[in-house]
Amino acid sequence: MMKAAVHFQYGPPEVIRLEEIPKPEPAPDEVLIRVHATTVNRTDCGFRSAEYIISRFFSGLLRPKNPVLGNEFAGIVESVGAAVTKFKAGDGVFGYNDITFGAHAEYMIMKENGAMALLPSGYTFTEAAPLLEGSHYALVDIRAANVQAGQPVLVNGATGAIGSAAVQLLRHFGTEVTAVCATPHLALVKSLGAHEVIDYTQEDFTQRNKKYDFVFDAVGKRTFGQCKRILKDKGIYISTELGPGGQNPLLALITPLFGGKKLLFPIPSITAEDVYFIRDLAEQGTFKPVIDRIYTLDQMVEAHRYVETRQKIGNVVITVV
Repeated sequence: MMKAAVHFQYGPPEVIRLEEIPKPEPAPDEVLIRVHATTVNRTDCGFRSAEYIISRFFSGLLRPKNPVLGNEFAGIVESVGAAVTKFKAGDGVFGYNDITFGAHAEYMIMKENGAMALLPSGYTFTEAAPLLEGSHYALVDIRAANVQAGQPVLVNGATGAIGSAAVQLLRHFGTEVTAVCATPHLALVKSLGAHEVIDYTQEDFTQRNKKYDFVFDAVGKRTFGQCKRILKDKGIYISTELGPGGQNPLLALITPLFGGKKLLFPIPSITAEDVYFIRDLAEQGTFKPVIDRIYTLDQMVEAHRYVETRQKIGNVVITVV
Protein backbone atom coordinates (compact mmCIF):
# COMPACT_ATOMS: atom_id res chain seq x y z
CA MET A 1 0.00 0.00 0.00
CA MET A 2 1.02 3.63 -0.41
CA LYS A 3 -0.17 7.14 0.43
CA ALA A 4 -1.72 9.11 -2.41
CA ALA A 5 -3.73 12.28 -2.94
CA VAL A 6 -6.88 11.09 -4.72
CA HIS A 7 -10.06 12.57 -6.14
CA PHE A 8 -13.08 10.51 -7.21
CA GLN A 9 -15.23 13.39 -8.42
CA TYR A 10 -14.72 16.69 -10.20
CA GLY A 11 -14.88 19.89 -8.22
CA PRO A 12 -12.95 22.35 -6.03
CA PRO A 13 -9.67 21.53 -4.26
CA GLU A 14 -11.62 20.02 -1.36
CA VAL A 15 -12.52 16.93 -3.45
CA ILE A 16 -8.92 15.78 -2.93
CA ARG A 17 -8.12 13.61 0.06
CA LEU A 18 -5.14 11.59 1.27
CA GLU A 19 -5.72 7.84 1.26
CA GLU A 20 -3.89 4.52 1.34
CA ILE A 21 -4.24 2.79 -2.04
CA PRO A 22 -2.54 -0.23 -3.63
CA LYS A 23 1.05 0.26 -4.72
CA PRO A 24 1.31 -0.17 -8.51
CA GLU A 25 3.20 -3.05 -10.13
CA PRO A 26 5.30 -2.39 -13.23
CA ALA A 27 4.56 -4.24 -16.48
CA PRO A 28 7.53 -5.68 -18.45
CA ASP A 29 8.14 -2.33 -20.22
CA GLU A 30 7.51 -0.13 -17.18
CA VAL A 31 9.46 1.44 -14.34
CA LEU A 32 8.26 1.80 -10.74
CA ILE A 33 9.38 5.12 -9.25
CA ARG A 34 9.53 6.13 -5.61
CA VAL A 35 8.36 9.72 -5.90
CA HIS A 36 10.38 12.24 -3.89
CA ALA A 37 8.91 15.45 -5.31
CA THR A 38 6.14 16.51 -7.65
CA THR A 39 4.24 19.71 -8.47
CA VAL A 40 0.74 21.15 -8.61
CA ASN A 41 0.12 23.13 -11.78
CA ARG A 42 -2.62 24.44 -14.05
CA THR A 43 -2.94 21.07 -15.77
CA ASP A 44 -3.62 19.29 -12.48
CA CYS A 45 -6.17 21.90 -11.45
CA GLY A 46 -7.87 21.82 -14.84
CA PHE A 47 -8.30 18.04 -14.80
CA ARG A 48 -9.45 18.09 -11.17
CA SER A 49 -12.07 20.78 -11.67
CA ALA A 50 -13.08 19.86 -15.25
CA GLU A 51 -13.60 23.61 -15.71
CA TYR A 52 -13.25 23.03 -19.43
CA ILE A 53 -15.80 20.34 -20.24
CA ILE A 54 -13.63 19.13 -23.13
CA SER A 55 -11.12 17.81 -20.60
CA ARG A 56 -13.65 15.14 -19.57
CA PHE A 57 -13.19 13.44 -22.94
CA PHE A 58 -9.66 12.63 -21.75
CA SER A 59 -10.17 12.24 -18.00
CA GLY A 60 -13.61 10.61 -17.86
CA LEU A 61 -17.06 11.98 -18.68
CA LEU A 62 -18.75 11.47 -15.32
CA ARG A 63 -15.87 10.86 -12.92
CA PRO A 64 -12.06 10.81 -13.05
CA LYS A 65 -10.63 7.62 -14.50
CA ASN A 66 -7.22 8.52 -13.05
CA PRO A 67 -7.92 9.49 -9.42
CA VAL A 68 -4.25 10.27 -8.67
CA LEU A 69 -3.15 13.49 -10.36
CA GLY A 70 0.41 14.80 -10.71
CA ASN A 71 2.15 15.03 -14.08
CA GLU A 72 5.64 16.15 -13.03
CA PHE A 73 7.88 14.06 -10.82
CA ALA A 74 11.38 13.41 -9.58
CA GLY A 75 12.38 10.32 -7.64
CA ILE A 76 14.30 7.07 -7.52
CA VAL A 77 13.67 3.96 -9.60
CA GLU A 78 12.39 1.30 -7.18
CA SER A 79 12.19 -1.57 -9.66
CA VAL A 80 11.93 -2.21 -13.40
CA GLY A 81 9.98 -4.58 -15.61
CA ALA A 82 11.70 -7.56 -17.19
CA ALA A 83 12.08 -5.88 -20.60
CA VAL A 84 13.46 -2.56 -19.35
CA THR A 85 17.05 -1.74 -20.35
CA LYS A 86 17.31 2.08 -20.09
CA PHE A 87 16.87 2.34 -16.33
CA LYS A 88 17.78 0.32 -13.27
CA ALA A 89 16.84 0.27 -9.59
CA GLY A 90 18.49 3.15 -7.75
CA ASP A 91 18.55 5.59 -10.69
CA GLY A 92 17.50 9.15 -9.90
CA VAL A 93 14.97 10.23 -12.54
CA PHE A 94 12.58 13.03 -13.44
CA GLY A 95 9.81 13.20 -16.00
CA TYR A 96 6.33 14.13 -17.12
CA ASN A 97 3.09 12.19 -17.59
CA ASP A 98 -0.15 13.98 -18.48
CA ILE A 99 -1.77 10.84 -19.91
CA THR A 100 -2.22 8.69 -16.80
CA PHE A 101 -0.73 11.14 -14.23
CA GLY A 102 0.05 9.45 -10.88
CA ALA A 103 2.81 11.58 -9.32
CA HIS A 104 0.75 12.76 -6.32
CA ALA A 105 1.60 9.51 -4.56
CA GLU A 106 4.50 7.70 -2.95
CA TYR A 107 4.93 5.49 -6.02
CA MET A 108 4.08 5.81 -9.71
CA ILE A 109 4.54 3.89 -12.96
CA MET A 110 6.21 5.16 -16.14
CA LYS A 111 6.78 3.52 -19.49
CA GLU A 112 10.49 3.00 -20.14
CA ASN A 113 10.23 5.05 -23.35
CA GLY A 114 8.06 7.74 -21.79
CA ALA A 115 9.00 11.36 -21.11
CA MET A 116 11.64 10.57 -18.48
CA ALA A 117 15.40 10.85 -18.03
CA LEU A 118 18.11 10.65 -15.39
CA LEU A 119 18.27 13.64 -13.05
CA PRO A 120 20.36 16.59 -14.25
CA SER A 121 23.69 16.64 -12.46
CA GLY A 122 23.68 18.96 -9.44
CA TYR A 123 19.89 18.98 -9.14
CA THR A 124 17.94 17.90 -6.07
CA PHE A 125 14.58 16.16 -6.43
CA THR A 126 12.82 19.36 -5.36
CA GLU A 127 14.65 21.35 -8.04
CA ALA A 128 14.14 18.74 -10.76
CA ALA A 129 10.42 18.09 -10.24
CA PRO A 130 9.29 21.39 -11.88
CA LEU A 131 11.62 21.16 -14.88
CA LEU A 132 9.11 20.04 -17.50
CA GLU A 133 5.53 21.29 -17.24
CA GLY A 134 6.13 24.95 -18.00
CA SER A 135 9.13 24.35 -20.24
CA HIS A 136 7.48 21.79 -22.52
CA TYR A 137 4.41 23.97 -23.06
CA ALA A 138 6.68 26.91 -23.87
CA LEU A 139 8.87 24.77 -26.14
CA VAL A 140 5.89 23.51 -28.17
CA ASP A 141 4.68 27.06 -28.79
CA ILE A 142 8.13 28.48 -29.56
CA ARG A 143 8.73 25.72 -32.11
CA ALA A 144 5.30 26.31 -33.67
CA ALA A 145 6.11 30.00 -34.07
CA ASN A 146 9.40 29.05 -35.78
CA VAL A 147 11.26 31.88 -34.09
CA GLN A 148 14.68 32.79 -35.40
CA ALA A 149 17.72 34.29 -33.71
CA GLY A 150 17.58 38.07 -33.61
CA GLN A 151 13.81 38.34 -33.91
CA PRO A 152 11.99 40.57 -31.41
CA VAL A 153 9.49 38.57 -29.35
CA LEU A 154 7.21 39.42 -26.42
CA VAL A 155 6.12 37.22 -23.51
CA ASN A 156 3.07 38.29 -21.50
CA GLY A 157 2.85 36.65 -18.08
CA ALA A 158 6.58 36.14 -17.68
CA THR A 159 6.41 35.01 -14.05
CA GLY A 160 4.27 31.89 -14.43
CA ALA A 161 5.68 28.41 -14.95
CA ILE A 162 5.21 28.67 -18.72
CA GLY A 163 6.13 32.34 -19.04
CA SER A 164 9.31 32.12 -16.95
CA ALA A 165 10.38 29.08 -18.96
CA ALA A 166 9.57 30.84 -22.24
CA VAL A 167 11.77 33.82 -21.40
CA GLN A 168 14.73 31.54 -20.73
CA LEU A 169 14.15 29.34 -23.78
CA LEU A 170 13.65 32.30 -26.12
CA ARG A 171 16.89 33.82 -24.85
CA HIS A 172 18.61 30.47 -25.49
CA PHE A 173 17.35 30.53 -29.08
CA GLY A 174 18.86 33.97 -29.56
CA THR A 175 15.76 36.12 -29.81
CA GLU A 176 15.37 39.65 -28.47
CA VAL A 177 13.04 39.09 -25.51
CA THR A 178 10.59 41.65 -24.12
CA ALA A 179 8.77 40.33 -21.05
CA VAL A 180 5.67 41.62 -19.25
CA CYS A 181 5.06 41.30 -15.51
CA ALA A 182 4.00 43.24 -12.40
CA THR A 183 6.15 45.70 -10.45
CA PRO A 184 7.43 43.34 -7.69
CA HIS A 185 8.87 40.89 -10.22
CA LEU A 186 10.79 43.14 -12.61
CA ALA A 187 14.19 42.13 -11.25
CA LEU A 188 13.33 38.42 -11.30
CA VAL A 189 12.22 38.50 -14.93
CA LYS A 190 15.28 40.51 -15.92
CA SER A 191 17.44 37.84 -14.26
CA LEU A 192 15.78 35.17 -16.42
CA GLY A 193 17.29 36.78 -19.49
CA ALA A 194 14.74 39.30 -20.74
CA HIS A 195 16.34 42.17 -22.67
CA GLU A 196 13.48 44.49 -21.73
CA VAL A 197 10.85 44.18 -19.01
CA ILE A 198 7.50 45.98 -19.12
CA ASP A 199 5.56 46.68 -15.92
CA TYR A 200 1.94 46.09 -16.94
CA THR A 201 0.70 48.24 -14.05
CA GLN A 202 2.44 51.21 -15.69
CA GLU A 203 2.19 50.46 -19.43
CA ASP A 204 -0.23 48.65 -21.73
CA PHE A 205 2.09 46.64 -23.96
CA THR A 206 -0.55 46.36 -26.69
CA GLN A 207 -0.30 50.12 -27.25
CA ARG A 208 3.43 50.12 -27.98
CA ASN A 209 4.87 51.29 -31.29
CA LYS A 210 7.37 48.43 -31.45
CA LYS A 211 6.47 45.43 -33.59
CA TYR A 212 7.19 41.78 -32.77
CA ASP A 213 7.56 38.60 -34.80
CA PHE A 214 6.02 36.55 -32.00
CA VAL A 215 3.71 37.52 -29.13
CA PHE A 216 3.32 34.72 -26.59
CA ASP A 217 0.52 35.25 -24.09
CA ALA A 218 1.56 32.76 -21.41
CA VAL A 219 -1.39 33.69 -19.16
CA GLY A 220 -4.08 34.08 -21.81
CA LYS A 221 -5.20 37.49 -20.57
CA ARG A 222 -5.04 39.31 -23.91
CA THR A 223 -6.61 38.48 -27.26
CA PHE A 224 -5.35 38.20 -30.80
CA GLY A 225 -7.39 41.28 -31.66
CA GLN A 226 -5.70 43.33 -28.94
CA CYS A 227 -2.22 42.16 -29.92
CA LYS A 228 -2.50 42.45 -33.72
CA ARG A 229 -1.29 46.05 -33.75
CA ILE A 230 2.09 45.07 -32.23
CA LEU A 231 2.64 42.13 -34.57
CA LYS A 232 4.74 42.44 -37.69
CA ASP A 233 3.01 41.82 -41.02
CA LYS A 234 3.53 38.06 -40.76
CA GLY A 235 3.75 37.98 -36.96
CA ILE A 236 2.39 35.13 -34.87
CA TYR A 237 0.28 35.23 -31.71
CA ILE A 238 -0.08 32.21 -29.42
CA SER A 239 -2.03 32.01 -26.18
CA THR A 240 -2.01 29.28 -23.55
CA GLU A 241 -5.78 29.66 -23.11
CA LEU A 242 -8.84 29.06 -25.32
CA GLY A 243 -9.66 32.77 -25.33
CA PRO A 244 -13.03 34.52 -24.83
CA GLY A 245 -15.80 32.24 -26.04
CA GLY A 246 -13.22 29.63 -27.02
CA GLN A 247 -12.21 31.77 -30.00
CA ASN A 248 -8.54 30.76 -30.26
CA PRO A 249 -8.93 27.27 -31.82
CA LEU A 250 -11.32 28.78 -34.40
CA LEU A 251 -8.99 31.68 -35.19
CA ALA A 252 -6.14 29.18 -35.58
CA LEU A 253 -8.09 27.63 -38.46
CA ILE A 254 -9.04 30.93 -40.09
CA THR A 255 -6.15 33.40 -39.71
CA PRO A 256 -3.45 31.34 -41.51
CA LEU A 257 -5.61 31.37 -44.66
CA PHE A 258 -4.95 35.07 -45.25
CA GLY A 259 -1.13 34.96 -45.25
CA GLY A 260 -0.62 37.84 -42.81
CA LYS A 261 -0.73 38.10 -39.03
CA LYS A 262 -2.00 34.85 -37.59
CA LEU A 263 -2.97 33.03 -34.43
CA LEU A 264 -1.69 29.50 -33.85
CA PHE A 265 -3.04 27.04 -31.30
CA PRO A 266 -0.55 24.15 -31.06
CA ILE A 267 -1.57 20.92 -29.33
CA PRO A 268 1.01 20.30 -26.58
CA SER A 269 3.04 17.11 -26.59
CA ILE A 270 6.26 15.92 -25.01
CA THR A 271 8.78 13.23 -25.93
CA ALA A 272 11.79 11.65 -24.22
CA GLU A 273 13.94 13.72 -26.59
CA ASP A 274 12.34 16.90 -25.24
CA VAL A 275 13.18 15.78 -21.71
CA TYR A 276 16.82 15.24 -22.63
CA PHE A 277 16.90 18.66 -24.30
CA ILE A 278 15.58 20.38 -21.17
CA ARG A 279 17.94 18.34 -18.97
CA ASP A 280 20.91 19.51 -21.07
CA LEU A 281 19.84 23.14 -20.68
CA ALA A 282 19.45 22.63 -16.93
CA GLU A 283 22.92 21.12 -16.63
CA GLN A 284 24.38 24.00 -18.65
CA GLY A 285 22.67 26.56 -16.40
CA THR A 286 20.68 27.91 -19.37
CA PHE A 287 17.33 26.98 -17.87
CA LYS A 288 16.27 26.76 -14.23
CA PRO A 289 12.63 26.56 -13.12
CA VAL A 290 11.41 29.25 -10.76
CA ILE A 291 10.01 27.82 -7.50
CA ASP A 292 7.42 29.81 -5.57
CA ARG A 293 6.23 27.62 -2.70
CA ILE A 294 6.89 24.11 -1.38
CA TYR A 295 4.16 22.01 0.27
CA THR A 296 4.02 18.46 1.60
CA LEU A 297 1.76 15.70 0.26
CA ASP A 298 -0.72 16.17 3.11
CA GLN A 299 -1.02 19.86 2.16
CA MET A 300 -2.28 19.01 -1.34
CA VAL A 301 -5.61 20.81 -0.96
CA GLU A 302 -3.86 23.97 0.17
CA ALA A 303 -1.45 23.73 -2.77
CA HIS A 304 -4.36 23.43 -5.24
CA ARG A 305 -6.06 26.43 -3.65
CA TYR A 306 -2.93 28.52 -4.06
CA VAL A 307 -2.37 27.54 -7.69
CA GLU A 308 -5.96 28.47 -8.47
CA THR A 309 -5.39 32.03 -7.24
CA ARG A 310 -3.32 32.39 -10.45
CA GLN A 311 -0.86 34.42 -8.41
CA LYS A 312 1.93 31.85 -8.21
CA ILE A 313 5.38 32.85 -9.38
CA GLY A 314 6.85 29.96 -11.32
CA ASN A 315 6.12 26.59 -9.78
CA VAL A 316 4.54 25.03 -6.71
CA VAL A 317 6.43 21.93 -5.56
CA ILE A 318 5.16 19.06 -3.40
CA THR A 319 7.66 17.05 -1.34
CA VAL A 320 6.59 13.43 -0.96
CA VAL A 321 9.63 12.03 0.88
